[in-house]
Amino acid sequence: MAASPRTTAGSKRLSLDDWTIRALDLLKAEGVGALKISRLCSELGVTKGSFYWHFADVEGLKEAVAERWCSQTREALGQLSVLDDLPPLERLRIMSLRLVDDDSWSVERALRDWARSDPLVAGVIAESDQFVFELVQGAIAELGHDAASARMRAGLLVYAGIGFAHGQSALPKPTADDIEDLLDFLAGERGADR
Repeated sequence: MAASPRTTAGSKRLSLDDWTIRALDLLKAEGVGALKISRLCSELGVTKGSFYWHFADVEGLKEAVAERWCSQTREALGQLSVLDDLPPLERLRIMSLRLVDDDSWSVERALRDWARSDPLVAGVIAESDQFVFELVQGAIAELGHDAASARMRAGLLVYAGIGFAHGQSALPKPTADDIEDLLDFLAGERGADR
């Protein structure tokens, strides 16, 4: 967890970023139910007055956290475009190895759960899923698969990633070797020499 900024006599006042960063950390670790005013105030070492300086209520905090996450997600997706210069199998490998990163899983799970009750978060999740799907589908098509095969294989990989995030507590965690095997399987014969 991130270090908590504290306000005491003579120290700097908490910013909106301080609140949203800590709230996002809690969301990742424990889900949207952990976003409680008293808990955040306690962890940040401030009074409720400090909270109400920035937010009208907990819904205002959630909206600010959603905006922060949406902005970070859009920025991260934009950075994926730098992968375009890599060979297609290497692009798939880099994106897929995020599936074995514990932090990615916890964020994925928490935000998909939150998206069920927040249209803003749901919209960004849908935008993110579509963007990733198109990147994966394009890379698989570059490996020599026709459009229908590339679409089906991209769907398998993207849905596997979503499933990895949600099945983590009950199923074996995939390893980097498992990801390599999955990519070999999805690349198929046409991608074997690329």
